[in-house]
Amino acid sequence: MKKEAPTLLILAAGMGSRYGGLKQVDRLGPSGETIIDYAVYDAIRAGFGKVVLVIRKSTEHDFLETYGNGFLNNIPYEFVYQDLDMLPDGFQLPEGRTKPWGTAHAIWVARHTIKTDFVVINADDFYDAPSYQALAGFISETERPLNSFAMCGYKLSNTLSPHGTVSRGVCRISLDNSLHSVEEHTKIGYDEAGRIISDINGKSVELKPDTIVSMNIWAFNPIIFEFIGQYFSLFLQEHAGDLKSELYTPRLVDQLLRDGKAEVRVLNTNSQWFGVTYADDKTFVVDRIARLVENNQYPTPLWRPNDDKPVFNV
Repeated sequence: MKKEAPTLLILAAGMGSRYGGLKQVDRLGPSGETIIDYAVYDAIRAGFGKVVLVIRKSTEHDFLETYGNGFLNNIPYEFVYQDLDMLPDGFQLPEGRTKPWGTAHAIWVARHTIKTDFVVINADDFYDAPSYQALAGFISETERPLNSFAMCGYKLSNTLSPHGTVSRGVCRISLDNSLHSVEEHTKIGYDEAGRIISDINGKSVELKPDTIVSMNIWAFNPIIFEFIGQYFSLFLQEHAGDLKSELYTPRLVDQLLRDGKAEVRVLNTNSQWFGVTYADDKTFVVDRIARLVENNQYPTPLWRPNDDKPVFNV
């Protein structure tokens, strides 16, 4: 029996505080395309059947204005609104909490909308077409345990910004390409000697350039929502009083692995990642996209208008 086409879940509710604006709708392509445009284009080519965007209600107009004549007319979609008070039963929003709860929470708020296998991505990261193809291939496998997930791994040196430090999930991988563990490292960047240094539990450590890291592109199925609900409840019991605490997806997956509740395959795609974390990243991203278009990897514009509605430009 043929499996239902997967869904692309885009986490797009970020505030863009380090970027200085709503980068989810910033036009970076030669015909005004955004990073989200390219993600949806790659997903459609890989066989995805629906897009779900997790956004803030206050930004809905911006998304409709930016994408209303583009991919929103090319693929079924839904908006999911993320609010801080969307918590498991028995919990209330702590007084003074203004910071989002993290990427695991952003996935969890889509639990009533997604009924198929799905791939989750960040709205401000350019993952490259082979990653979507690899994850779609994984999802299409029929003989696979329900708790079997996948991620695309990237070399750390290909994921850094010259304009500031970043956080990454550093992966330990078994010989059979199974994920053994993933550890969240913060403040990763180059030191004066050109070494890659990170902070882990308050200690500085050196990382190798070819270290495989998670860039928050995962293939899940709906059972992950049940897992997140369980672990997010535990997280709130321990950390709700910390107004800056967040439950990151890599940390969630690592705990699932430790508890023997899931298995995760690491897919090697040789994809080239880039993204916009800081405002100074924009020029670099614009140049990278322009080169991809010049090399005929993407058309411009992505969405070709006609008299009725835009159509997929292939």
